[in-house]
This record gives sequence, structure tokens and C-alpha cells, in this order.
Amino acid sequence: MHNHYNGLKTTLLFSGIFAVLLALGAVFQQGQYIWVFALFGVVMTAYGYWNSDKIAIKAMRARPVTEAEAPAMYRIVRELSAAATKPMPRLFISPTEAPNAFATGRNPSHAAVCCTEGILELLDERELRGVLGHELMHVYNRDILTASVAAAVAGVITSVAQMFMFMSFFGGGGGSNEDNRANPVAMMAMALLAPLAATTIQLAITRTREYDADEDGATLTGDPLALASALRKLEAGTAAAPLAPQRDLVNASHMMIANPFRAQDVSRLFATHPPMADRIARLETMASGYRER
Repeated sequence: MHNHYNGLKTTLLFSGIFAVLLALGAVFQQGQYIWVFALFGVVMTAYGYWNSDKIAIKAMRARPVTEAEAPAMYRIVRELSAAATKPMPRLFISPTEAPNAFATGRNPSHAAVCCTEGILELLDERELRGVLGHELMHVYNRDILTASVAAAVAGVITSVAQMFMFMSFFGGGGGSNEDNRANPVAMMAMALLAPLAATTIQLAITRTREYDADEDGATLTGDPLALASALRKLEAGTAAAPLAPQRDLVNASHMMIANPFRAQDVSRLFATHPPMADRIARLETMASGYRER
């Protein structure tokens, strides 16, 4: 069990997002089609998961990199993969000065780790090792699957809620008689509240998995302070060189180690990443525990 019970938190959050999906089915024709909504969520999840390695790579215009081009990156990933006794992922570099890194792929045998040119210039090798350890643990913890499931289910909820909004305006409920017809007031309420709830839970899942990757990555490298130092630099670096929030980048941003966009006055509830200060504080606490052993 992780020190902050992140696995339990993720399980509870997933229970919440699936409960929202099933609640939508329950409102529509008094629950007659509840399993249709659940099945639709499973199908969309499988599609998003299978294609997860293409989204972020394409959005960041990344290209495969050879060992001759990035010897340090190859050396670090090879060493850490061996230490974890896991397959080594494919390595990519994105031609952007904004400092960031991400991992993607449907499983450890079909995974990719990408660094931007900006992060390779910004970090020293010890800090880069901390970042790559973090990204590898996203792969080995199957966080890409977790994120794909959360995003797919949230997308289904939003789509169904939009359908509810349309139907409620016309008093529709799909039933053949008044007894089976869905309540338009309930449909309108679900149309407004369900996407908000789903998005909130999806982002909470993403933040929880970031904490896990920080902890597990620091355990893999044995150097929590290296990742803490990298996160400090990344916080300043992404603020100085933010990416434009294009749709493909927004969809892939949850995979990145740092929020790639300009900071906005958005509540922590709707953030895609945990606050850097919290992540750094946890890593420093973790390092203190190492020193006390």
C-alpha cells in the first residue's frame, strides 16, 4: 500500500465515475437500458486504450530517437527498466522547447516514453533520471489504461448527458407510455450535473496516479530529491514556455509530468495535475525517510 493510499483512492474514484454512468442509465426509462450504457462505456474504453499510444505522440509531433542521438536517455531508461525487470519502452523526442515528458502505450510491451527537447536542455542527468523513473512507473503501473478508462467513461457520460439535454427540451424519454417515460426534470438535472461529476472524478484519478508515479519512480531511482529538483525546474520552465491549448494537446496533457499550459485561475478541483508544491513536499518527506534508515 502506498503511503498516501493512492491505490484505494483510485478504486473509490473509479467506483464513483461508474456510478455516475449507471445513474444516467437508471434515469432513462427507469433503468431499462442501464446495461446498454455500461456496455457502451466498456467499448469506448477499449477503443481509447488500444489507440492510447498514438494520441500524445501525434499531438507533440514526436519522432523515434536512436541511441546515437540520445545516449543518456537510452542509458537511463535501459538501467531503470532492468532494475524494474520490465520491458524497455520505445523512446521519442518532441521538437518543442517547452520542457515536459510523458509515457503512453497500452501496456509495458507496447509503450513509449517521450521527452521534449526543452526538458533535455533544462535538466541535468540526475534530474532526468528522476523524471524518466516517474514516466516508467506510469507504464509499469498501467496508468495509461487507468487514464484511458477514466477519459472514455467521462466522454460517454458527457455525450449521453447532451442527449438528455436535447430530449428534456422536447419532453422525450423514449417510453411508449407515461409509466415508462423518463422524467424530463430528472433528465435535465442529470444532463447538467453528470458531466461535471464525471470530469471532476476523472481529474481526481489523474492527480492520484501522478502522486503514485512520483512515489514509485523515486523508489525505482532511489533518489526522491532528484525528481523534486526536476519538478521545481519544470514548474518554472512550463510557465516560461507554455504550449497553446490545442484540442489534441489538451486531450494528451494529463499524460505529461507537468501541466503544459499557462497557469489559469482554476480551482484545484479541476486541475489535471497535483500542485507542484504538494508533490515536492511528498518527495522531500520520502527522502527524509530514506536518510533515517
